[in-house]
Amino acid sequence: MARRDFDPATVKPDGRAATKGRLFDPATEGPWRGSVPGLTLGGQNTVLAYGTDTVGAGPRLHVHPYDETFILIEGRARFYVGDTILDAEAGEVVFGPAGVPHRFENLGPGRLQTIDIHHSPEWIQTDLEGD
Repeated sequence: MARRDFDPATVKPDGRAATKGRLFDPATEGPWRGSVPGLTLGGQNTVLAYGTDTVGAGPRLHVHPYDETFILIEGRARFYVGDTILDAEAGEVVFGPAGVPHRFENLGPGRLQTIDIHHSPEWIQTDLEGD
C-alpha cells in the first residue's frame, strides 16, 4: 500500500541543492572511520562512521547537547547510556538522548561498525573520561 502521510502541495522547497560528502574511503582496508558535518551538506544532521576490530574498544564516555542515533552495521556492542546498559547487534538502532552521558564498546567477536547520526549540523562533544 502506498504511503500518504502528508500532502506534498503543503511543503515548499527551501532552495537548497542536493549535495554529497565522503564519509569514508571504501578502498581502505579495515574499519570505516570518518565524519561529514551537516553544515557541509546544508542539513541538520552530522554523520559519523565508527569502526574497530578490537574487542572492548570504543569511544570514551562523553555527552552532546543534542540527540544521537547509532545504527549497527556489523558486529555487537554494549552501550552505556546514562544508567541504562543496552546490548545491540547488526541491524539494530540505539538512541542516546541529549545531555545523557554515553559510550559503547565492541563485544566481539570481530569487527564493530556503526553509523552515528548526530542530530546537529555540527559535531559538539564534551569528553567525560580520559586526558
